[in-house]
Amino acid sequence: MRRRAGLATVLFTASVSLLGGCTPGSGTAGDRSAGSPRPNATTTVAPDSAARLADRYRKAGGSEDVYGIQRADGPGGVPVLTVWTRDADDDAEPFDRLKVSLTDYLGREEGVDLSEGYLIDVFGPDGSLQHRLDARP
Repeated sequence: MRRRAGLATVLFTASVSLLGGCTPGSGTAGDRSAGSPRPNATTTVAPDSAARLADRYRKAGGSEDVYGIQRADGPGGVPVLTVWTRDADDDAEPFDRLKVSLTDYLGREEGVDLSEGYLIDVFGPDGSLQHRLDARP
């Protein structure tokens, strides 16, 4: 019985680490605070303004799975990006493609200044946090 309890503890700890939504090198939620707490879950419905920005992003060749992009000013004026996606894949590779595509689009087409970095949260189809990245230098 003790062996099962020990195994359960190890599995729980590992799953909490994996579900943190961070990719290698992105830091943890305890690293460099965004100023105010950011949610770990959200609704599955993106606000109208976020849906309109996502429409423009998709029309410019962005990921078809993205249905919401919201931008707000974060600490020190760096953008805080919130992304809603229909893609349930929370692996690092699709996230890396998304962040490159999104930041390229925002800088080029929307005039967003990313020179001081950005913060990004990506929420999956069920509203759960898939990725959280602090990309400030």
